[in-house]
Amino acid sequence: MCKCPNHRHAEKVSSLGKDWHKFCLKCERCSKTLNPGGHAEHDGKPFCHKPCYAALFGPKGALSSSIKDRLSFTSSVFVIL
Repeated sequence: MCKCPNHRHAEKVSSLGKDWHKFCLKCERCSKTLNPGGHAEHDGKPFCHKPCYAALFGPKGALSSSIKDRLSFTSSVFVIL
């Protein structure tokens, strides 16, 4: 069971190889309550599929983050720093 001191007699659910209180299985990013098997996982932690998992671990678009970090917007022109 999760290590939460609350909900001692709450309904138990299983997900990610662990037992959780039903209301303790939440997205690590937004704290939305999740359903077993209806969520994403990263490093053993639960995330809602959209928007949290997609925003944190999904594709980043045409430019990689390392290139975006080197771009500067100046006078309607992108300049690589």
